[in-house]
Amino acid sequence: MAAFVSLGLVTRLVVGFDLDMTLVDSRPGIAATFQALSQETGTFIDTDVVTSRLGPPLEVELSHWYPAEQVDAMADRYRALYPDLAIPRVELLPGAREAVQSVLDAGGEAFVVTGKNGRNAALHLQHLAVDLDVVGEVWREGKADVFRARGVAAYVGDHVHDMEACRSADVVGIGVPTGPCTPDELRAAGADHVVDDLHGVVDLVPDLSR
Repeated sequence: MAAFVSLGLVTRLVVGFDLDMTLVDSRPGIAATFQALSQETGTFIDTDVVTSRLGPPLEVELSHWYPAEQVDAMADRYRALYPDLAIPRVELLPGAREAVQSVLDAGGEAFVVTGKNGRNAALHLQHLAVDLDVVGEVWREGKADVFRARGVAAYVGDHVHDMEACRSADVVGIGVPTGPCTPDELRAAGADHVVDDLHGVVDLVPDLSR
């Protein structure tokens, strides 16, 4: 298992974090944006259903509500609405700041790997004063490709597909059941660790560093 990036004589722990329902509770912002899109287009969207299954790319969710030929246009409009409607409504989940800081305090690198549009993901972090690099619009095997390219040792995510990406790239998968997936589902998908919330990541960092 490739656990560290080697920089000359320096080895550095690299940890990736998912964004939606891992670092941030994005449900209020996503619901508000889908509600606005629904009102603009006259198409009913059940935002409770939408926010109960966050994880897959935006286009997958939109395909449940719009014909295939409209999905790309609706995705563009959603992403245009998102900054004003979603960013002010979204807060960090418990332990998020501490989990990131624990990696940095161990001399490691932390960054975000998310299926969300990279620009909007970066706006969330800027609004919440979290200074992390973002790789956006990657999902499942796309995340695994990023893990390999960046020498990721561990990835923290809330979805079974995050854990499948970890298994594919042979990195440590840390599951948090703050999203749509249960602890048992995360374990079944290959999670090496399942923690109650991000405070549990802090406890794992010393072992990852070793």
